[in-house]
This record gives sequence, C-alpha cells and structure tokens, in this order.
Amino acid sequence: MNETDHFEAGRPRLTAGVRSAVLPGGDEPGVTLLPAHPALRYPLMAFLLALTIGFTAGSIAISVVADEMDPGVAWPLGVLQAAPLIFAARWPLRAWRTAAAGMLLIVLVRHGEGFMPWPVTAILAMVVILFFVGVGCDRETTVGVGAVTIAGVFAPAVLFGTPGWFGTILAGLAALALTFGDAVGGRHSAMAELRRREEQHREDLARQAVLEERARIARELHDVVAHHMSVIAMQAEAAPYKIPELPDAARQTFGVVRDAAREALTETRRVVGLLRSADEGAERTPQPGLDLLDDLVSTARRSGLSVATVVTGLPRPLNAGVDLSAYRIVQESLSNAARYAPGSRVHIEVKYGTESLRVTVTDDGARSTPAESHGGGHGLVGMRERAMMLGGDLQAGPIGGEGDGEGDADGRSGWTVVAELPYGDAD
Repeated sequence: MNETDHFEAGRPRLTAGVRSAVLPGGDEPGVTLLPAHPALRYPLMAFLLALTIGFTAGSIAISVVADEMDPGVAWPLGVLQAAPLIFAARWPLRAWRTAAAGMLLIVLVRHGEGFMPWPVTAILAMVVILFFVGVGCDRETTVGVGAVTIAGVFAPAVLFGTPGWFGTILAGLAALALTFGDAVGGRHSAMAELRRREEQHREDLARQAVLEERARIARELHDVVAHHMSVIAMQAEAAPYKIPELPDAARQTFGVVRDAAREALTETRRVVGLLRSADEGAERTPQPGLDLLDDLVSTARRSGLSVATVVTGLPRPLNAGVDLSAYRIVQESLSNAARYAPGSRVHIEVKYGTESLRVTVTDDGARSTPAESHGGGHGLVGMRERAMMLGGDLQAGPIGGEGDGEGDADGRSGWTVVAELPYGDAD
C-alpha cells in the first residue's frame, strides 16, 4: 500500500473523529477521570476548582485591563473559555466544545487586534481540557478534537493576524496535551484490563480446581460403586445355584437383578471413563479408608511431622464415601502441614458422633493459607468439595483467628481443619 492509499484509508477515520468531536452526544454518559480513593480525589477536585477560578478570573481581567475589551463582552467570553475546566474531568468533550467556542468567538470579536486574541490563561485552560480529552476519549475522537482545534480555532486566529510561528507553537501544545492524555488514558485502560484479566484468571483457576476435584471424587466413588454393583451381579448370578428348589419366578427376579446390575455397571464405567486419565490401572486400585490411617500417619512422620492420633466415640461401619472422604481430608491436611509448616506438631482427632463423623486435624506451625497440596487434590478446595458432596461441612483457618481465640505456647498461630461428615446409610 503506497502513501496515497494510506491517506485515502485514513480520511474516513479522520472524518469520523471530527464528527464525534463536534456533534453533541459523543460522551453523554460521562467518564470519571479522577482517582477513586478520597485521599487523592478530593485534593485534585479542589485543585481543579482553584485552577478554574484562577483561569476564569485571569481571562476576564486580561481581556478588560490589557486588551481594553468591554467588560460586558469580556465576562461571558472569559467564562466560556476557562470555566468549562471545572467539569472537564467528567465531560471532557462538552468542556472542550464550550471552551473552543469561546476561543473562536473572541477571535471573531477582536478581528486580529494585538499579538494574539486570547488571554494566556484561556490557552492554559484549553491545554488542561485537551489533556482530559486525551485521557477520556478514544483515539479516533482525540485526533478529531486535535484537528478541529488547530483548523477551527488556531487557524482563524492566524488568518486574522496572529503570527504563523506562534500558531504553530499553539498547535504543537495542543497536540502534545492530547498525546500525553492519550498515553495516560491508554496506560490506565491497560492496567484496568490487566486487573480484570488477573481476576478472571484467578476465578478460572478456582473453577478448574473445583472441577478437577469433582472429577477425582467421581472416579474414586466409581471404584466404590463398581465394587458393590459387581457383588450384586455375582450374588444374583449365584443365587439359583445355591438354592436348587428356587421357584421360577424368583429365578427370573434374580436374573432381572443381575442384568440390571451389569447394565448399571457398564453405564457407570462408560460415563466415568470419560473422566479417567490414560492410566486405567487406577480403576482396579482399592480406595483407601480410615483403616489405613496408621499408614498415613507413618508417612507423615517420615516427612518430619510429629503426629498424634486419637479416636473418640464408638467406632461404627462407615459409608464408603464417608470413609474415603475422611481419609482424603486427613491426607490433604497432613500434606498441607508438611508443606506449609514443616516440623510442626499435628493432632488428629476422629470422633464418632451419633449422626456424623467429625475429623479434626490441627498443627501448631506458622503458615500462609494453603492453596494446593502434595496429596493429589487441591487443598482446601478439594476438602470442602468432599464435605459438601456428603451434605456435611468443613471449616479451616488459623488457630487464634476468628472464633478460636487461642495460639500455641510460642505465640505462633497454627492451623486447624474441622470436617463434619454425616453418616448416611452404612454399607
């Protein structure tokens, strides 16, 4: 594409920018270009108010005293040129349109009298307003504002007698203010977009952790369900052979149970198979439970933790899901303790209540909030998902935090995990 093609392609964008700058309504909703924090916002608002008062008074005074303009004309023109600065941070295009109209009117009123038609305070106010235009408007509109300011305000002044070199300086100041404002606005937009993307990334990671943990729970429960469905199918298959005098109706019933169990097992494997990794050997691995708690404690001790275990209440047969979830919660808690509080003392309490199993894991080491663990799950996310799946509850937090009120003997804040798992129907 040659230079002519570039020029032809740029004309529609320039025309659109000029139209957006001149025609009212381009910034009707308004923007907020001041900091949100009160400690910065209010001082800047006071500073803008002081500038507006000073520039407006200066524009009127210079026109009356230095340029010998009629006060009845100087007052409205001075207000038009400088007063819009007060709302430039909220409605930059409206402020620019008003100030530009005032500057053009004073060019027409003075008819080339003097070195330049405007008070210097009016020019300073316009520079600040152009900066806010660059910050708050898109680049196309900013270019349109610059083009109109140069061609519609400064060029007529040059035609009426203002030196061309001074008009060039003013055009450069306008372009510089717009460019600087555009750079500041672009940086602000980029930082806002970066914060939005970071927040979205954190949400995606949390969502992914929940989905992965649910898939892991589904795979583990599939193994438990598959075992029981296999037992049902085998018992239904063997029943007619164990009871030779079994009536035909009963044989048919056992056959229906056997076929239904096999079909359910096949469908379960097909659905959960989509969640499995390439290693299908895990499907044949028995899922652990609290009967392996001693092995888990031994492994934690080898990693440097000092672990004590206590079981209270009357032990009872547990639902396979409760047994597995209790084991995994202890596993995740020990893994987090080894990672975030190495060498700490850990106390594990398994309490068999009347309606639910209560698992408490407490360590005395100072740590940060655990996000992930080496236990194969996703730390607090995974433990909470397991408890919620069973209709239970899980609370985790530092010792001495909200609702606790105690620390350890050395003044360090440890960590505690408390899971309440309803029994449901025991196997």
